Amino acid sequence: MRFRVLACDYDRTLATHGVASGAAVSGLRDVAASGRRLVLVTGRVLDEIRDVFTELDTFDRVVVENGGVLYDPATGGQRLLGPPVSADLVADLRDAGVEPLVVGRVLCATLIESESLVRDAVRRLDPDREVIYNKNSVMVLPRGVDKATGLRAALDDMGENLEQTVAVGDAENDVVLISAAGVGAAVANALDVVKEHADVVLDRPNGEGVRTLCTALVDDDLAALLAGPSGGRAAGWVAQR
Repeated sequence: MRFRVLACDYDRTLATHGVASGAAVSGLRDVAASGRRLVLVTGRVLDEIRDVFTELDTFDRVVVENGGVLYDPATGGQRLLGPPVSADLVADLRDAGVEPLVVGRVLCATLIESESLVRDAVRRLDPDREVIYNKNSVMVLPRGVDKATGLRAALDDMGENLEQTVAVGDAENDVVLISAAGVGAAVANALDVVKEHADVVLDRPNGEGVRTLCTALVDDDLAALLAGPSGGRAAGWVAQR
């Protein structure tokens, strides 16, 4: 078995409009049944993902807050992977009328329309944090904390490694995720910048693309997908279902 772990983004990758498709979940279960491990890597905070996704126990580890917190569904244990979000920063954003404002243990996030207010607050109050894009939202995180560092922490916890990991995503914050993995995949609805960094660009969007990737992983350890014309990172080869 060449690839032992599948790491998957949630919104607009596994899920459409916040809801994971039954086909995608079935594919993930097939991957788990094949003896492989599963890691969910999402920008959502833990309470959010619990509210919209009832299959967290399908995963061996869950990285939430865009790499800020590691969660073990089997034990319920959580570990912060960065310093807590500043109460002063959160209060300043609320005073400035930034809404909606999602506040986690390490991360805070809002819509991209408030980007200038967020950047100003970070510059004044917490310059050791940075602003990260996620399509129509912006997230504030400690410098050096992202989905790739979160994935590494999850793999270390599980005794696995990046070279034997496949990662799939769709947005700016997933570029580091798929670039760090042994094989990076982009769903069909992914941003161009994600596709440019992917080894495999799937021909199906969202959960349908994840299902395609799961089937290919179980069937032949991605041999057919990786035997495309270019076969390397940023090849832009489209995997046929």
